[in-house]
Amino acid sequence: MNSFLAHAGRIAVTLAVVAVAALTGRGLWDYYMNDPWTRDAHVRADVVKVASDVSGLVDEVLVRDNSVVHRGEVLFRVDKRRFEIALQQAEAALAGRLAARDQARRELGRSHNLGDFASRQRKEQAEAALNEAEAACRQALAEVELAKLNLARSEVRAAANGVISNLTLQAGDYVATGTSVMALINTDSLRVEGYFEETKLPRIRLGERVTIQLMGQSGVLHGQVESIAGGIEDRERSGGSGLLANVNPTFTWVRLAQRVPVRIRLEDIPPETRLVVGVTATVQVGEPVSVLEKLIGHGYRTRHAAGASAASRPAGAGGPAGGTSTPA
Repeated sequence: MNSFLAHAGRIAVTLAVVAVAALTGRGLWDYYMNDPWTRDAHVRADVVKVASDVSGLVDEVLVRDNSVVHRGEVLFRVDKRRFEIALQQAEAALAGRLAARDQARRELGRSHNLGDFASRQRKEQAEAALNEAEAACRQALAEVELAKLNLARSEVRAAANGVISNLTLQAGDYVATGTSVMALINTDSLRVEGYFEETKLPRIRLGERVTIQLMGQSGVLHGQVESIAGGIEDRERSGGSGLLANVNPTFTWVRLAQRVPVRIRLEDIPPETRLVVGVTATVQVGEPVSVLEKLIGHGYRTRHAAGASAASRPAGAGGPAGGTSTPA
């Protein structure tokens, strides 16, 4: 009898160990494979490539590398002397065109005053000359506006609030139109982008709360899921010479889950938090759940939450369906 009980005890212990191992494996699998969290996340922001709209020698640089700037602030100035001269030339040309237009108007007026004594051809010529003079005035006026614009664009201003980065520009350098000379990190667009495995996407919802832990920093940030990428690159497919799909014929036994970018909007950033574009972060979507909670099981957490809600409900309050409580 004692041997039978000992044998049954060993079997019970073995079954208990197997059950615990199975539950542990299931919890770990669910935590690492299905829960919407990732360590592959980064702080990102839009970067403005600062370039001059006009060409010329840099007269003055008013910012330093890594300095904070505000929208509309002057970053550097291009020598504006040639643009001032161009504006004077355009204004002089406009004055000449206006004088020619006034003369054409007087000629047309004299033709009309002559009445029948003036030939029809002369009147048509006077009207055509006036139309040409007015068109020339409009062109000259446009050239004046263009000269004013070039003069104003000799001062390059910040297009957004942000931080200057990769600044090597010095006074005396020559800048060409459209050539980037520094980067402006738009701090108004700071966000976190997490790259989640495709198996975790079904548990991610737009507007869901997110907890963010930056690598090397102790503080915790919060945000919301703003959007999920609509597509990623298909590396197994390319275009063939006949404009047909060229699909890679190989298929490996181990298929890694694709990673899809999820954009997260930051909220209530603490003043002491230093957000550097490109740093690594860990992102947890929804309520943070530890491995231990996974091992305990969702049922325990549900019963515990229900018990806490019932304990906090005042006596005589209705149940979840809104009915009245029934005495035991």
